[in-house]
Amino acid sequence: MIIEEFIVTPFQQNARIIACEKTRQAICIDPGEPAPEIIEAIERHGLNLQAIALTHAHMDHIGGVSWLKSLKPEAEIILHEADAASYHALPEQPAWLGIPRAQWAMYGVEFEKPPAIDRYWSKGEIYAVGELAFKILHCPGHAPGHVVLFEEKERVAIVGDCLFAGSIGRTDLPFGSMEDLMDSIVNKILPLGDDVRALTGHGANTTIGHERLTNPFLTGAYAL
Repeated sequence: MIIEEFIVTPFQQNARIIACEKTRQAICIDPGEPAPEIIEAIERHGLNLQAIALTHAHMDHIGGVSWLKSLKPEAEIILHEADAASYHALPEQPAWLGIPRAQWAMYGVEFEKPPAIDRYWSKGEIYAVGELAFKILHCPGHAPGHVVLFEEKERVAIVGDCLFAGSIGRTDLPFGSMEDLMDSIVNKILPLGDDVRALTGHGANTTIGHERLTNPFLTGAYAL
């Protein structure tokens, strides 16, 4: 399994290229902004980008979709249908954070309408990337259509903004729900196994076991 990580956007978001080492099939997960290093990694490894795979549709995770799709038109854009409204609202998302419209260009958050979604994640889907097989888990809370991609053989889960090292995703943005997020973490992510590497949407990567033992939102140290 090839994993290349890129820290992008003013929000320090982790975009990734993940590929099958044998077949060179690849996906880009959450291209938050145009980032030439993403294309450089694809070319350096000799990869075929089959999809732009989105964990959810917040602007710091989809701001580079139009750019990447224009360069790799054969790559299908995949999102959970519950986040379609947020995806199409990309140009207005900076207002969700209270950023004055006059400052959008200054902060690099002035977006055009994104390209069409090619298809939606389906319930119970196993998504193949060469010889890799990702189980798609619908994990709402941070966003209603948030998904986690879990590769069981590699013991890797792309958890996006559900779970962080020492924290969890915010739920104060439109359509967020703390109750749903905690249910997703406790009943869908933690059962994957303590040895599973959790590749997060922001900050350092971690393991599920480390977070189970130390994350204050999971140990009860922080009362919700």
